[in-house]
Amino acid sequence: MTRLRVHNFAMSLDGFAAGPDQSTEAPLGIGGERLHDWIFETRTGREMIGENGGENGVDDDFVAAGFEGLGAWIMGRNMFGPIRDEWGDEDWRGWWGDEPPYHTDVFVLTHHARAPVEMEGGTTFVFVTDGIETALAQATAAAAGADIRLGGGTETVQQYLRAGLVDELHVPVVPVLLGAGERLFDDVHLLDAFTDVEVVGSGRVSHMRFTR
Repeated sequence: MTRLRVHNFAMSLDGFAAGPDQSTEAPLGIGGERLHDWIFETRTGREMIGENGGENGVDDDFVAAGFEGLGAWIMGRNMFGPIRDEWGDEDWRGWWGDEPPYHTDVFVLTHHARAPVEMEGGTTFVFVTDGIETALAQATAAAAGADIRLGGGTETVQQYLRAGLVDELHVPVVPVLLGAGERLFDDVHLLDAFTDVEVVGSGRVSHMRFTR
C-alpha cells in the first residue's frame, strides 16, 4: 500500500524548520542552511550534488532511506522556487539544475496553473491547483503502489499533518538555535497520530522517526 513519507525534515533545537526572511539568496531563511549541513557530510548527500566521498553510518542510512521505494513526490511551491503569484514567463525550472534528484513525477502545490515541466533523469514537475488531497490522489496514481515522499516547505508538511495523511515522519533535530522562522509543529496536534517512535543519535543530529 502506498504510504506518504516525510524524510530528513530537519528542525532546530528551538523548533524551527526554516529561518526568517526567506529569499532567492537564502531559500531556507537566514541561518536555515545550517539545518542541512550534516546531510552533505554523508555519502548519499554528496551523491545528490554530484560529488564523491562522504561518510557512511547512521546519518547516511537515514538520508538514503528517504530515496528508497518511491514512486512520486509532493512539494509546496516555496520548495520549488522563489516565484510568487503568477508564473510570468515560466523560465524558472527549480533549484536543482537540468537533472533534479527526484527521478519521478513531482506534484507541486500552487494557486497558479502551469503546464508540466519535464526535466532530465525522469523528473516531471506537475502543478496542482486543487489542494493537498488532489495532489495526494494524483501522486498515488503516479506512484503505482510505491511510496510518496512529501517535501517542504514547512507549511506544506503542516497541512498534511493536520489532515492526518502522513504515515511516516522523520525529523532530525540539529543542535543549532535559529531564534525565529517557521516552526514545524505550530498548530499541529500529533498526540494520537503516531504509535511508534524511534530516536537515534549520530553525534551530529538526533533522528526522530514517527510511524503509524
